[in-house]
Amino acid sequence: MTTTTSKMLERIPLEVLNKSDFALIDEIYATDFVEHTPQPGVPPTREGFKQTAIALKKAFPDLYYTVEDTIESGDRLVHRLSASGTMTGEFMGIPASGRKVTISGIDVHRLRDGKMAEHWHVVEELQMLQQLGVIPMPQGAPS
Repeated sequence: MTTTTSKMLERIPLEVLNKSDFALIDEIYATDFVEHTPQPGVPPTREGFKQTAIALKKAFPDLYYTVEDTIESGDRLVHRLSASGTMTGEFMGIPASGRKVTISGIDVHRLRDGKMAEHWHVVEELQMLQQLGVIPMPQGAPS
């Protein structure tokens, strides 16, 4: 099922993040947007999300998201995403590693008046940190 709402929200990973079109954030996000899973030290606001998106693309310039699944119900839309990119810059205090990461995540969006009002994000942070070499892989685990 493809709706106008799901197509609009797919613009976040596909245009904002993949193509670095950060101006779309002001178009898609409500002015009083709330990020329920902000990066440490970043305000849980529309401007905070924009700061995180810009920092993410600086650290992983080839970052590429794919929307794997979309589920829509009432004022909620859920994306299951995959992403990959090479860390060539610092992110969240982690120095550039030059390593490529591939992760999966789930985003839950709440909409109001055709704009994103709230967002929750769950990502495989442990796998990302292991792939970056920040946390060692468990013994015997495939690399």
